[in-house]
Amino acid sequence: MPIVDDISFFLKKGEFVTLIGPSGCGKSTIFNMIGGIIPIDAGKVLIDGINITGEAGHVSYMYQKDLLLPWKNIIDNISLPLLIKGKSIKESRKRVIHYFKLFGLEGFEYKYPFQLSGGMRQRAALLRTYMFSKDILLLDEPFGGLDAITRAKMQEWLLQVIIKIRTSVLFITHDIDEGIYLSDRIYVLSERPAKINKEIIVSLPKPRKRDIVTSSRFNQTKKTILQYLS
Repeated sequence: MPIVDDISFFLKKGEFVTLIGPSGCGKSTIFNMIGGIIPIDAGKVLIDGINITGEAGHVSYMYQKDLLLPWKNIIDNISLPLLIKGKSIKESRKRVIHYFKLFGLEGFEYKYPFQLSGGMRQRAALLRTYMFSKDILLLDEPFGGLDAITRAKMQEWLLQVIIKIRTSVLFITHDIDEGIYLSDRIYVLSERPAKINKEIIVSLPKPRKRDIVTSSRFNQTKKTILQYLS
């Protein structure tokens, strides 16, 4: 079954780019191909002009569920990528501890996942993802399981932390408002097999405040996306 058809797009350094499309159109498949998790029948994945097609370990990938290990405390969950790379427990903890304040987790280093709220677990999962590879983050609906209020707070927090850690983000969401609020650019995908219906530049000023979602420019962008989703 063909999942994607002649997909081609790019991500600049420090940019936030979102894929929006119907359920089942192949967004997560695209992420799996970029991450080297599944083979590609044709085409290439390039980072800085280097062909990394089919190779894992070049990007970080975070799913909708936090996937924290319940038997490990938060600092050891976040240290896991460094342990996999051969670092000692002591060195791994020393390297990740500096990020706890930035990610809003200070004071929760030795708590366990069940002791954290849903939003805090997602912050911990994002920090663990960041520790694997700091250059490119693939985020597949990371806030999809949160309630509306927590989700809005996490969106605002993510915009702030991305600026500070200076990383590049590819993002998947079904929430059009979320995509517009977070993104520099948006690719609107078709039904399966996925094609790019439209590339949209989000010309909203940054840093962004929550009230921007009621602006005429925001709503015009949303209208355009809906037009290319129909």
